Amino acid sequence: MAKDEQLQMLKHLTDAKGISGFEAEARKVMNTYITPFADEVYTDRLGSLVAKKKGTEDGPQIMVAGHLDEIGFMVTSVDDKGFLRFQTVGGWWGQVMLAQRVTIVTEHGDVPGIIGSKPPHILTPEARKKPVEIKDMFIDIGASSKEEAEGFGIRPGQAIVPVCEFTVMKNENLLMAKAWDNRIGCAIAIDVLRLLKDTEHPNTVYGVGTVQEEVGLRGAKTSAHLIQPDIGFGVDVGIAGDTPGISESEALSKMGDGPQIVLYDASMIAHKGLRDFVVQTAEEHNIPYQYASMAGGGTDSGAIHLTANGVPALSITVATRYIHTHAAILHREDYQNAVNLIVEVIKKLDQKTVDALTFT
Repeated sequence: MAKDEQLQMLKHLTDAKGISGFEAEARKVMNTYITPFADEVYTDRLGSLVAKKKGTEDGPQIMVAGHLDEIGFMVTSVDDKGFLRFQTVGGWWGQVMLAQRVTIVTEHGDVPGIIGSKPPHILTPEARKKPVEIKDMFIDIGASSKEEAEGFGIRPGQAIVPVCEFTVMKNENLLMAKAWDNRIGCAIAIDVLRLLKDTEHPNTVYGVGTVQEEVGLRGAKTSAHLIQPDIGFGVDVGIAGDTPGISESEALSKMGDGPQIVLYDASMIAHKGLRDFVVQTAEEHNIPYQYASMAGGGTDSGAIHLTANGVPALSITVATRYIHTHAAILHREDYQNAVNLIVEVIKKLDQKTVDALTFT
């Protein structure tokens, strides 16, 4: 894939609107890009996209899963003055939300809005120091009444999506967008199948775009139950610790130092045999990597590894700045190296190898 074609794919994926439970637009984009490299594409009944690629042998089933959904909000009510009240969908920190642009997705088209905030001129010194609670926030769509807002097509239950257009930064290896969490995982799944298209591999590979990861790894549960994989990879974003204010005890990873091999998070302990096999493969092929661990959070691997009687699984992530905000930044080479690493691993995962590492 040419460099500009890859950027176009990343733009289409990240600009797509798809908060948890409303992933149709993002799923359509992923389907467009992954279908040329798959033998079969289908969805499970919750909405996760599954693209199947058969190899040269009837070997293990390998699942590479990135989640389609992004964090956002949902309309819960409209007040008499036309302001919207909302529910967060996924994990938000209130301090990154005020005065940020959003889009409300209605049946009649998109409605622009902004999360309202008070100007500092009228705040007391004490109020300036106190964070606004999310329950007290509202969205201004420019309506003067409830009736006018309803005339715009606003109804409770509609998705509200953060606004940030895909942007290549001055350092062209750094890419800014909304929804890197986790359209980069979807892009990795697409590119893994692309590189395997004319390559021999002794297994069947499933590139998956799961739904509702941000609210409980839900799509990974249903899609893994459908696939029954022998090996699972959750591909996602991870925390970059290379900005001011983040200590090494909080996050060690740096953008540009390679994909992250996640040792531990709140959803899973990495499978030792698979982890060691991936690290060995990275070193054999001179692919940079770094270790990561998180006391909280989790990825789709956390659901995949509990499927049926258990699935050896590992999370491979891309260090990303400012995740769970309107705009995040990642390094393009980390993305490419994650793809290359997973491809090299898959090319070696025959039945004998999988049997040997399962109980390591």
